[in-house]
Amino acid sequence: MGERSYDLSGIPALGSYDSRLGRRERAGRAGRVRGMRATMLLCDAAQVADGKLYVLGGGWSITGPDPAPSAIAVKIEVGWHEAEQSHHWELFLVDADGREVTVDTPDGTQAVEIRGDFQTGKPAGVPEGSPVDVPLAVNLGPIPLDAGARFTWRLVIDGEQREDWALGFSTRPRIPAV
Repeated sequence: MGERSYDLSGIPALGSYDSRLGRRERAGRAGRVRGMRATMLLCDAAQVADGKLYVLGGGWSITGPDPAPSAIAVKIEVGWHEAEQSHHWELFLVDADGREVTVDTPDGTQAVEIRGDFQTGKPAGVPEGSPVDVPLAVNLGPIPLDAGARFTWRLVIDGEQREDWALGFSTRPRIPAV
């Protein structure tokens, strides 16, 4: 329970990020993530098995300029008091100005956003009050991004985001053919 691996190599989900606010809001859920921490890592591929994250080609912050598959490995530490409750998470991509990144799809222009839910139990034998780990692996197909630009993946849990729940990266500039 609590293990999630997502293969999202298809079309990203439609999003509604409000850059004026710089955050997302979900009614009725704010204030619930006080005991949570998240660690995020960009990688070539990621997988969850037996409660652990398996990462291939991890720790980069420069890519491109051509689109390539990538992944985001996330380890969420859920506070003991938040275990056994359902939680909603969202990852969304913004540019250097904080605007949502969009891509053209057969269904029209859509924001690059991934969503999911998780719930974890209180493992037997773990001391009461200990955080409970929830690993997430989000694998992405190639996303067409502007060359020579800066982007950030932002994580939101239960409508809240924190400054350290962000993962920035840059795309290499395109070098003209000689």
